[in-house]
Amino acid sequence: MISPSNRSNAIKEYYFSLKLQEIELLNRNGFDVINLGIGNPDLPPPDAVIGELSKSIADSTAHGYQSYKGINELRESFSLWYKRYFSVDLNPDKEILPLMGSKEGIMHISMAFVNPGESILIPNPGYPTYKAVAKIVGAKVIEYNLSETTNWFVDFDELEKLALDKVKLMWVNYPNMPTGQNATKKQFKKLIDFAVKHSILIVNDNPYSFILNSKPLSILAVPEAHKVALELNSLSKSHNMAGFRIGMLAGNSSYLKSVLKIKSNMDSGMYKPLQLAATCALNQDNSWYQSNNSAYLKRRVLVEQLIDLVKGEYSKQQSGLFIWSKIPSSFTSSVAFSDYYLDKAKVFFTPGIVFGSNGEGYFRVSLCSTIETLKKAILRIQQIQR
Repeated sequence: MISPSNRSNAIKEYYFSLKLQEIELLNRNGFDVINLGIGNPDLPPPDAVIGELSKSIADSTAHGYQSYKGINELRESFSLWYKRYFSVDLNPDKEILPLMGSKEGIMHISMAFVNPGESILIPNPGYPTYKAVAKIVGAKVIEYNLSETTNWFVDFDELEKLALDKVKLMWVNYPNMPTGQNATKKQFKKLIDFAVKHSILIVNDNPYSFILNSKPLSILAVPEAHKVALELNSLSKSHNMAGFRIGMLAGNSSYLKSVLKIKSNMDSGMYKPLQLAATCALNQDNSWYQSNNSAYLKRRVLVEQLIDLVKGEYSKQQSGLFIWSKIPSSFTSSVAFSDYYLDKAKVFFTPGIVFGSNGEGYFRVSLCSTIETLKKAILRIQQIQR
């Protein structure tokens, strides 16, 4: 057998990949597991998007290779989207780079800027992919703490005490996943000041701005952000287009050129009909977001009822596709809590430890299930509590 690479041995298979296999096995054995763990939007994209995709696919000239930078219409629509909702001016030719989902951008950015042995600042708790990609590129992972005592934002006094001399890149994610916490303009300004002081590239991963959030913010709105910041965004959550794999990276043109060097050696451009469909999505008016959020608000009421049943503790001010909650004191760990309800009620909650050591003692519940499914989950929990 040929042995795998050291970088392969340094990481594990993505948690949700493994958990989905476990749930699939339970379902094959006759159990109807209700999966409330994964943020996979089940609502449809705008009707016009489906129409545009169908029309574009029928065009016989649409099936060839496309530009690595994306079509002009898509970059221009991203630019207008940022101007309209974030009050950020972006040059569509130089400061926007469409991606095949923002997740690939995490790899491209890391490869473009971080050398083996240099350090990356990773939030704890945070999106597991940040740490996995850091290990793949041979970087040293330095975790910075997020906690409920600081409203899940950066403690700059604590951050300054870390070994920052070899830090090249810092991941931030607001609205935050998994905690649902929003940032403020003042906090983004502090982040940019910190990055300028230490010559660190900050990347804000920003896919949740339009989910149950009345005031979308971009770190690029900070005046000096162009010197030290990039921002990832995506249509996966904002427009229910996760399977389309449409993302973007925005910021200083010189930084984007470095990322493009990596990207252009890893793909051959995005399928044109998908780009045209994304352009259509970005041009939807505000009523689209209002309608989408109306559905999520109804679901959140039921998810909060569900969390109340299992005696969790949570903030009602969260944004995004999830509710983040403390586990009840009767459980010794978030995994024990999750496994208990999977075993007894066939309802899956994501244990907080998945997102880092500071996630221990918490769990996450997704809003990506129908009203009927959430009511069914509530009934199951009620039945095992009788």
